Amino acid sequence: MKFPKVHTLEEIAQIIGTTFVGRPDFPVLGMNEIHVVEPGDIVFVDHPKYYDKALQSAATIVLINKEVECPEGKALLISDDPFRDFNKLTNYFRPFQALHASISETAQIGSGTVIQPQAVIGNHVTIGKNCIIYSNVVIYDHCVIGDNVVIHAGTIIGADAFYYKKRPEGFDQLKSGGRVVIEDDVHIGALCTIDRGVTGDTTIGAGSKLDNHIQIGHDTVVGKKCLFASQVGIAGCVVIEDEVTIWGQVGTTSGITIGKKAVIMGQTGVTKSIAGGKSYFGTPIEESREKLKQLAYLKRLPEIVEKLK
Repeated sequence: MKFPKVHTLEEIAQIIGTTFVGRPDFPVLGMNEIHVVEPGDIVFVDHPKYYDKALQSAATIVLINKEVECPEGKALLISDDPFRDFNKLTNYFRPFQALHASISETAQIGSGTVIQPQAVIGNHVTIGKNCIIYSNVVIYDHCVIGDNVVIHAGTIIGADAFYYKKRPEGFDQLKSGGRVVIEDDVHIGALCTIDRGVTGDTTIGAGSKLDNHIQIGHDTVVGKKCLFASQVGIAGCVVIEDEVTIWGQVGTTSGITIGKKAVIMGQTGVTKSIAGGKSYFGTPIEESREKLKQLAYLKRLPEIVEKLK
């Protein structure tokens, strides 16, 4: 998430009530999670295991709970609770805004686009040309929809990320200030849910087609011309490259990559990154041909046991 204007390190420290290490006028351009940070971004870290990863990332401002040596060309924000203060920044720069009409007056809607009754279009949403948005679709604030997109009834675009920190008093949510970006010529079926990025974008690539009842987690990037069947569940921070086919009831773990033109058969559990250009099946996931051989051998076990008696 980029800020509307450049802020200084001192200004950011004042907003969240922390001390800082670095020049007071050190420029701060935005904030993001560690896997998508860029120079000028703030990243937060609150566990020693990940200090080095955060300090050596592309982010130039690190919100951290220990005063450590600051890498050259970077700055630190010293906080007793970086998770809390990262949420403060999200609330400050991307606060909740109540809607006063089903289609926000700040939404931008392209020519030829049809929005059916009972759809809800949030604040600062952009929708391209020649789209069809069916009844009871909800598109949350700041989401971006391309041209020639079809979204069927009951689908939710831009709900919060499923991201919590466990505390003694319960679970504390990491606030979501990111977006969903749906590129041109995408079709999305009924009753799908696509979560917004925490601070970045969840992206559905041009020409992709999604069946009904699909869940896409926060910050996931779906490539171009992908095909997903019903009841697919994609976790957060997954990269799915172009022209991937995923059949019904497939689920994935988070933070993995699915290679270009991979085909994943129904009810597979994708527990690790997989190469493109191959067909996969089963839990744990394996190439389809190998998995089917194993199942054929298992069917022969009773026969083998009988021979051994």
